[in-house]
Amino acid sequence: MRILIIEDEKITADDLAYSIKEVRPNFEIVKTASSVKSATAFLKTHPLVDLIFSDIQLTDGLSFEIFKKIAIQVPVIFCTAYDEYALNAFDTNGIAYLLKPFTTAAIEKAIQKFEQLTQQKDDKLARLIQFMEYNVQKTSPSILIHQGDKIIPVNFDNIAILYLKNGIVKLQTFDHQTYTASESLEELNHKPYPDFFRANRQVLIHRKAIKSAAKYFNRKLVLHLHFPFEDKIIISKEKAPVFLDWLAQK
Repeated sequence: MRILIIEDEKITADDLAYSIKEVRPNFEIVKTASSVKSATAFLKTHPLVDLIFSDIQLTDGLSFEIFKKIAIQVPVIFCTAYDEYALNAFDTNGIAYLLKPFTTAAIEKAIQKFEQLTQQKDDKLARLIQFMEYNVQKTSPSILIHQGDKIIPVNFDNIAILYLKNGIVKLQTFDHQTYTASESLEELNHKPYPDFFRANRQVLIHRKAIKSAAKYFNRKLVLHLHFPFEDKIIISKEKAPVFLDWLAQK
């Protein structure tokens, strides 16, 4: 994650950079700009930042002037001692507003908000791409099953679950037939078919196979199916919100 800091007080800028790295060590501080002029010049030539932390009152004007000169889509977390600018901040790509002196906890909360917004955007975009690929291209409506000298097409609509068992990919149909697939679970996961969800490393599940989902340990989910299945299907706490959003789509 590439971060731009706009702050004219060096001590404050250094403290902010330190706090950001403390809560998110993987974030990269690509630039610290100290004025409207320098920030504008940087963004004209380096537009590919992911998040901006910006003071509002700079030595040569208000940081809002930067965003009037350059149309950016980058979220901004504003940092200032003057809350009178709050309304303007949120009219200018602002997603959070930190009053100085800020704390590590406040920075953590602001970054979490950014990550939630980014995740929601990415999930919606991924679903849209998947939907468009399936409905426009329809590249693979069936899996071809090789049994001896026979080749059996099994339509995705008839597949309830695809799962890994002892290193072999199996599929079970809604009419309780079990087959061995020749493709890997990773390859099958990339088929443009939005009614399947990758529950975990071992399982791809069809939406219609799911009877219910229940809370499990540590904010995980466990799935209950419309048919017996010998292993518990667990969805991690990180993937649970995405799964529930997917499940609610139809």
